[in-house]
Amino acid sequence: MANDPLADAINTIKTHEMLGKSSCTIKPASKLIKEVLMIFQQHKYLDEFEYIDDGKSGSFKVQLNGSVNDCMVIKPRFAVRKDEWAKWEQRYIPSPEFGMLIVSTPQGLMTNADARKKGIGGRLIAYVY
Repeated sequence: MANDPLADAINTIKTHEMLGKSSCTIKPASKLIKEVLMIFQQHKYLDEFEYIDDGKSGSFKVQLNGSVNDCMVIKPRFAVRKDEWAKWEQRYIPSPEFGMLIVSTPQGLMTNADARKKGIGGRLIAYVY
């Protein structure tokens, strides 16, 4: 059993993208993984995904489109103040226009750009570009 299902899910996506696969299966399913997949999909890093109920913990069937160059979970989950976004973007993504940080905020999971627009901070979860 994995200690970090989100890290396993993102690693599965990254590995299948590097191998040129068109789809992958992520097990187990969770609300956090679903939210991250939805953000990836909204920003065109994934095509589609669907929940598959197997009677246990479920899984996600993910359709890849070859857009992910790199993605990883950020550990430890650093706390970011609303005025520190530039520092963390510089550390994890090539540029603010190319890639994004996924952050957990009091208003839910969102990208660094959305958090910056709303003027809020949060905890870093992952990055993708």
